[in-house]
Amino acid sequence: MNESPGWASPGSTPPEPDRSPQTPQGEQPARPDGAVPEPGWSGRQPPAAPSGWGAPTGGNFSGGPHGRWHNSWQHPPAAKPGVIPLRPLDVSEILDGAVSTIRAHWRPALGIALGVAIALELVVTLTTGLWFRDNQSIRELESAETPTMSQVTAAYRELLSAQIVPTLAGLVASVLATALLTMVVSRAVLGRSVSVTEVWRDSRPMLLRLFGLSLLLLVIVVLPVVVGVLPGLLVGLGGATASGVMLSLLGLTAGAVVAVWLWVRLSLSAPALMLEKQGIGTALVRSAKLVRNSWWRTFGIQALAYLLMMVLAFVVGLVTSVIAAMASGDGLGEMLGAGATNQSWTYLVVLGIGAVISSTLTLPFAAGVTTLVYIDRRIRREALDLELARAAGISDADGPSAAGTPPIR
Repeated sequence: MNESPGWASPGSTPPEPDRSPQTPQGEQPARPDGAVPEPGWSGRQPPAAPSGWGAPTGGNFSGGPHGRWHNSWQHPPAAKPGVIPLRPLDVSEILDGAVSTIRAHWRPALGIALGVAIALELVVTLTTGLWFRDNQSIRELESAETPTMSQVTAAYRELLSAQIVPTLAGLVASVLATALLTMVVSRAVLGRSVSVTEVWRDSRPMLLRLFGLSLLLLVIVVLPVVVGVLPGLLVGLGGATASGVMLSLLGLTAGAVVAVWLWVRLSLSAPALMLEKQGIGTALVRSAKLVRNSWWRTFGIQALAYLLMMVLAFVVGLVTSVIAAMASGDGLGEMLGAGATNQSWTYLVVLGIGAVISSTLTLPFAAGVTTLVYIDRRIRREALDLELARAAGISDADGPSAAGTPPIR
């Protein structure tokens, strides 16, 4: 953040920090057995309670919520000035932190998401209603007994054309929502309230960079799929249709695997860019560095979050589709049929309302999960918990910061 404490700007990719506990000269570690914590924990944790380390849980290590100790000690108590405790987080704490952000700061979180969703759906509804409502080419293709190549091409061209404006509008809306909501989450971690005006002031200087980053990420993720499918497509156009289809499927599978790997590896670049005020290239490098050695965990958390959002969007979409079909006079039979739906203005408006409701709930949750995963990775690798504790005004956490963690501005 810019004008309030809480976030450090690395400037360049920092070296791997020496995560051994740092104590002032002559002072012994607080652990009763003198053991050194495993890398990932900061040397000193800001206490939230007068007690120190937790009591032993027994002879066998149970794994615990984080599974980060090689002995039987529980997690040390950690301060919780905002929506998360200032220590390495487990999956449930990340998901709960995203939901808690929406609940505790519902005015900026839901207000921003609602405004972005309304603007997006206005563009989508008007575009569909004015230019692509009749589905003329698709209806001609459905009614033709022996479709010609020109009819198939016209139908696919209509489908693709109908998606251009919504896709671009969705990209702009996603960039705007990510920029604004990331700042809300970053304040929520410190337990500080924030207004929409403050969020806009802090986010505005980085919007163009974030838009460029989003375009670059889209190209990076889509490119492996295109490269994978292209050889099979060329073979098919050369006359070997069966071989071309098989080669395209293999290329599509390989390209999709690479695309998912790249998406996860670079998934933290947006919060890195917004909160560290870095350039596009530096943000990509930072994300790759933070996700390194934690790809599967990052993938699991992001996949679980998107699964929850898909379920919510499906339920809301199903309900609004039924209401839209009944309100437009088509009935459920028309909606469940295989043909093109008669998209009246009533039908489009009701669907748009459902999409606004779904986006208002899912946009802040998605931004919250991604931002908290980023914070968790920095806590584990760079002792960001110490800097966050100081920024939150927890004086007990004052002390030498971990190596490699830049000071608070």
